Amino acid sequence: MMTTGRDVSALIHDVIRNMQTQDLEMKKLVSLYLITYSKTDPDMVLHAVNTFLKDTKSPNPLIRALAIRTMASIRVESLAEYLCEPLLRGLRDPDPYVKKTAVLGVAKLFDLNREMVLDEGFVDHLRGLLSDSNPMVVSNAVATLREIHEAVPEAGVFEVTPADLDRMLVAINTCNEWGQVFILDALATYTPPDSETADRVIERVLPRLNHANSAVVISSVKILMLYMERLDNPDHRAAICRKMAPPLVTQLSASPEIRYVALRNINLIIQKYPTVLQGDIKVFFCKYNDPLYVKMEKLEIMMLLVHDSNINSVLSELKEYASEVDVDFVRKAVRAIARCAIKLESAADLCVDGLVSLIEKSQVNYVIQEAIVVIKDIFRKYPNRYERIIAPLCEKLENLDEPEAKAAMIWIIGEYSDRIEQADEVLTTFVETFHDEPPMVQLQTLTAVVKLYLKVPQNTQQLVHRVLKMATQESDNPDLRDRGFVYWRLLSASIQAARDVVLVEKPPISSETTTLARQLIDELVPHMATLASVFHKPPSAFVSSSKLAVPRGQQLSLNPDDDEPAPVPEAAPPADAAPAPSGGDLIPDLLGNLGAQPVAAPVPAATPAAPPTDLLAGLSMGAPATPSAPVLLSAADGKGLQITGDFVCENGTIFIDATFTNQSTEPMADFEMQFNRNSFGVCPAGALDLPSPMMPGQSCPTRLPCTLIASHLSEGEFNPEVQIAIRCTAGLSFFTHKMSILCTAQHGASLERQEFLAKWQQIPDTAEQSLEITGVHGLDPTVNRLQGAGLFEIARRRPPDSPDVVVLYFYGRTQVRESEVFLELTLRPSSGKISLRSTRPETVQHLLRDIAAVLV
Repeated sequence: MMTTGRDVSALIHDVIRNMQTQDLEMKKLVSLYLITYSKTDPDMVLHAVNTFLKDTKSPNPLIRALAIRTMASIRVESLAEYLCEPLLRGLRDPDPYVKKTAVLGVAKLFDLNREMVLDEGFVDHLRGLLSDSNPMVVSNAVATLREIHEAVPEAGVFEVTPADLDRMLVAINTCNEWGQVFILDALATYTPPDSETADRVIERVLPRLNHANSAVVISSVKILMLYMERLDNPDHRAAICRKMAPPLVTQLSASPEIRYVALRNINLIIQKYPTVLQGDIKVFFCKYNDPLYVKMEKLEIMMLLVHDSNINSVLSELKEYASEVDVDFVRKAVRAIARCAIKLESAADLCVDGLVSLIEKSQVNYVIQEAIVVIKDIFRKYPNRYERIIAPLCEKLENLDEPEAKAAMIWIIGEYSDRIEQADEVLTTFVETFHDEPPMVQLQTLTAVVKLYLKVPQNTQQLVHRVLKMATQESDNPDLRDRGFVYWRLLSASIQAARDVVLVEKPPISSETTTLARQLIDELVPHMATLASVFHKPPSAFVSSSKLAVPRGQQLSLNPDDDEPAPVPEAAPPADAAPAPSGGDLIPDLLGNLGAQPVAAPVPAATPAAPPTDLLAGLSMGAPATPSAPVLLSAADGKGLQITGDFVCENGTIFIDATFTNQSTEPMADFEMQFNRNSFGVCPAGALDLPSPMMPGQSCPTRLPCTLIASHLSEGEFNPEVQIAIRCTAGLSFFTHKMSILCTAQHGASLERQEFLAKWQQIPDTAEQSLEITGVHGLDPTVNRLQGAGLFEIARRRPPDSPDVVVLYFYGRTQVRESEVFLELTLRPSSGKISLRSTRPETVQHLLRDIAAVLV
């Protein structure tokens, strides 16, 4: 009755009376009942404790194990004190089945009362069981120890030693498949001291590649990839790579779900070791009955493996995919052809011919439009090389109805307007419908018309004037207005200057086909065969921060035993020394007088850098956002969608904490967010978690994890603003928001005082900038705020003549251009002064603003 979903909790008294039976099957049923309904009447379950304790001393090992398992599975905290003694007795039980059950019971007890497990010596018993003769006991002990260690890493519960390594390698041959996975995951945390040890482990793990369980195979590949790096012989590493290929190919014959997980891991493996499956690209060709998500992942892997020797077969396969019925798959196949052209210059002609063939022969609009979109990228990669295909593209203008395809076609026309006959007439057709087009098309139309005028000024002056007037006076889009004003000012000031800006030679787009940064790949490899390898995100990006055992601030404490770091002793200056400088020059006092040197005066705080000329002076830019929740996108600019929020950093992971509000009268759905290339290299690491649809008036908070990727870095001068696009059923909108450099701070970065002083003095004094601030908080809150932002306190001192003043010195390291930050903070009772130097002077002004925002 219970297994069919009926509530039989009222029978708990009668069930407990049947616990005295000696029938093992009856005891199993009673145990299942008590585990199921223990939460409904925890006090009544305590009446069965005596029977459980009696059963743990039964001569029958099955009954002993059943009693321990049942007591550990009942999630009643008051039962934990009765469970301690039976568990300890079970860990010493001569029967391996009872011992194995007791080991798992320790893990359940730890989840219920972790202090009891740590205080009662369970960890020592578990470590002793690593040398047990039964492999299942060993594997369960490894699993339990790792779970405890991950929850409280500061306790140092489980670190694999050479002796543990030998025991686990012996047990891995005879334990079951999940026991092998536990042991392999533990081996992944061990760093072999030399090449010989790594080779010995690899030889013991290689047979696991032939296992029928996919988890064992992927975990074994993870061990091989980690331990290969310690091998001295490159030929041996190449041989191991060849041995990994057949087991990975075998995973593609499993069920679709396992196939997808295997493909995600294979994607990671190929990016780490591209030669592993170099000759097996055909096994990744899509089958007719593959689910869409499997086909998509196979396409990604094909792009990683494609090269000159197999491009013909890959291109032929991609053309076949372009005739499929699934729209998303067809679009990705067309994009893949362009990616091949960008990656392999020798095959670019073949790929372009293939795309032109699709445009000319296909009767499906989305195929034609996707081909035009990707051809624009090919023009960027190979400028002035494929003008011959422009005529076939122009013949398909009537087929264009998607904004991205229209924008791509307009870009091509504007870029080659001096080589296209009657380009002005073609652009005029888009100008006629200018106000009806989405912002993406309007922006491209504006730029293309300006390019046309600069290249072919005859008979195009009226057209450019008309478009500029529509963009600046008749449009509500701020981006379009701003660009229109910039073009208008440029054309009014100097035609040559406009040519230098608008017609500047554009850098070719990257041919890189990998999707993950090298640093992220190295971080994900130890997490293969877990969700991290499927999501291609580090665990911190999707595991709740409440699960982390050590708070972020705890590991940043300079002196954990003291409330305040010890003051730095100051040496008396010699008689002939120059007077002690002030402001940024107080840094020599860290370790006494190290020699007087002439130092430039600090930059006056009250004189900020001169702002650039405002081309759009007098235009209203909207009300300023409140500090607590800046308005990222107003409802007017977002077609009824308002977004408030900011970038935040928690536990080393960057997020956008935002609130989406639908202020329109229609439901909104299908939310997507993308970042333009920026100076941080920040981009979304996942999808927006929002309800679909979002009803009118509904407001939904969300947290979008972000990651830093080198391929997403922009070129040129540092700019803290991140350009963001948000798409939903209401349309496409754009906004920009400044991101704090401190979001990229590497928490825990420290420096010795002598090294801090040496690096401070290596930076020119002219590179130091200062800022006066008011409204600062007290000493301890200030230190906590800066340490929480990723800055490490080096020292502090109080000037003898100013007992109310405290001078603090902080060090930090950010991922923005690998910069180091050196901060001197002078705290006065009601104000303060920030003096800052950095190994990247171009970031100092922005860092001053970010640090001031933290302090005030």
